[in-house]
Amino acid sequence: MPLDKGLDALSRFANVKRRMEVRGVANGVTVYDDFAHHPTAIATTVAGLRRKIGAARILAVLEPRSNTMKLGVMKDQLPASLSEADAVFCYGANLGWDAVVALAPMGAKACVEDDLGRLVERVVQLARPGDHVLVMSNGGFGGVHDKLLKAFAAKGH
Repeated sequence: MPLDKGLDALSRFANVKRRMEVRGVANGVTVYDDFAHHPTAIATTVAGLRRKIGAARILAVLEPRSNTMKLGVMKDQLPASLSEADAVFCYGANLGWDAVVALAPMGAKACVEDDLGRLVERVVQLARPGDHVLVMSNGGFGGVHDKLLKAFAAKGH
């Protein structure tokens, strides 16, 4: 491939979907989507965002949705995998284990909600302009990205 065609193709590269994908910015809060759904991927994703944004706050929003996560196979690894986040919000519905107990080593830094609407409210209450909300799930997570962005936009009025 000639260099000019390669440069043209590279200039149009739009990144990989669901890997640190910016879903939007509202009221100064950036909302990301990432496919991370097990502790190793979660730790790598959070660390990558930390390197990108420095000292700005990361609010991690996690849906433990994969079969192994729902079974609790890796639940004990979650606190360490989320350690670089400033706050952690976990959707605890439909799990075969207690997310409150699993995330207890994180203390007040972790919040578990079984109701998605309440989870969104809690994130919006804590978030402030300049924050980065990192949503991690291997599914659609009930449209949480759009719910967060709408709530952040409404908070700004």
